Amino acid sequence: MAFRVIDDDAALQDAIFALLDEPVYAVDTEFHRERTYFPRLALVQIAWPGNLVLVDALAVDLRPLRSVLTGPGMAVIHAADQDLEVLELVCGCVPSRLFDTQIAAGFLGMAFPSLGSLYEHELNIQLPKADRLTDWFARPLTAQQLDYAASDVEHLLEVHDRLRQKLKDRGRLQWALDECEQQRSRDRRRNRDPDEAWRRIKEARQLRGRARSIAQAVAAWRERKAAELDQPVRFILPDLAIVGIAQRPPGSIQELRKIRGLEDRHLRNGMAEELLQAIRGGMAVTPPPTRDNSTKELSRELRPAATLVSAWVSQLARDLEIDAALLATRSDIEAFLRGDDEARLATGWRAELVGEPIRRLVSGDAALAFESGGRLRLESRSHEPLADR
Repeated sequence: MAFRVIDDDAALQDAIFALLDEPVYAVDTEFHRERTYFPRLALVQIAWPGNLVLVDALAVDLRPLRSVLTGPGMAVIHAADQDLEVLELVCGCVPSRLFDTQIAAGFLGMAFPSLGSLYEHELNIQLPKADRLTDWFARPLTAQQLDYAASDVEHLLEVHDRLRQKLKDRGRLQWALDECEQQRSRDRRRNRDPDEAWRRIKEARQLRGRARSIAQAVAAWRERKAAELDQPVRFILPDLAIVGIAQRPPGSIQELRKIRGLEDRHLRNGMAEELLQAIRGGMAVTPPPTRDNSTKELSRELRPAATLVSAWVSQLARDLEIDAALLATRSDIEAFLRGDDEARLATGWRAELVGEPIRRLVSGDAALAFESGGRLRLESRSHEPLADR
């Protein structure tokens, strides 16, 4: 399919006008985030029947695209999470409806396939090879870059149609749509909550007492500073330095300079004083909990059940040809066994398929048995002992 490059606002308005009446359209984005805190959008690819446009995000104002995203049409995106993040940043919204082809493929037994493998599996089409390090901010873009960008959405609607029909035939279409809606409506701002940033540092999660308080305060300062300067957090302060500061909190600039991982560039332009203030703040507050207080530990009695159920879920996923992570993760299983109010296995299609059998197993009304080939079978329990003791 031929494509058009849109690099002026008038042409974008024409495309938007045409898209407003489309029930389904395909979207992809090209962006960089290696040297910034927020992803920087370079290109938006949009396809609808008979049309494919590449919108130069450096040349046009993309905010009017909001009218398409918030309209009644369904956006078809592959592995949509990061695309949704960048669209929300640039346009102020995410699509009102979403069909994620990676999620849909998971309900047909493909474990989170790449777009290339999905095209090959469904259409026997090979995507052009991509340069992983290509510079999407270079202008003009090369013919190879443009062809690659266009290929990402050229056949995406066809893949959507095929996956949708297969899901419908197997009675799983609504399952996939529900999962796509969860993906679409997820609060992505939580990933950038400064007060929770310390939890993403493995060594910081092992700290206790005052050291953990300092790690939380310094990591929160780093997160806010990175957002303010639009730089990656590692440019502001490396993880190693945060852990070192937490373990042996410095009280002066001279002591800061002795912290492993800290360099002069991290202490310029008043950063040293700000960092010391964050350290003092961390020393004065109560340590954060290792986990959310609302999350209870799984009781010792149920821990063996979680392991047993996990093995059965893996078997069930293979039997049903559903990606196991979509069926039930270990966290899902533990949340259900704890009786959490928002446990995924307690509602919707998962409740019938997974939740109810688990409930029967744990209550003693069902049992797991080995079959030939090492398969696990969940069956009604006879309550008859194998032999008298």
